[in-house]
Formats: sequence, C-alpha cells, structure tokens
Amino acid sequence: MNDKYAEDTLLTPGEVAARFRVDPKTVTRWANAGKLSAVRTLGGHRRYRRSEVEELLHGHEVADRTAS
Repeated sequence: MNDKYAEDTLLTPGEVAARFRVDPKTVTRWANAGKLSAVRTLGGHRRYRRSEVEELLHGHEVADRTAS
C-alpha cells in the first residue's frame, strides 16, 4: 500500500474511539475543542485523517509513559 494513501485515509469517529479506547462522543468533543480536525462528508458526517489521529495517539502514549 502507498504510504501517502495510508496517511490520507479517513477514519470514522468509532474507529478513532476504538484506537483511544474512549466513547465516540469523546472524539466529537475533541474535534469541537480543536484537539482534532474533522472533515465533513457530503452527508455531514465527521471523518478524521489517519495521520493526524496517529500523531495524537503517539503523543498520548508518550504522555502516559512519562506520567508513570
């Protein structure tokens, strides 16, 4: 698979929530707070860029390790 394609893949709120082990509503709150940018589909649904989610997830993991 092309690396550029993998970075541009869009994830649903449920897919993002599963990666962070949180409720999908939490992902929506993060988007509303500006922690994560959302792309709107033609139907008005939110989608999140995989590259941005992975970056946030990596930062979240690093913060968890330093807090221990």
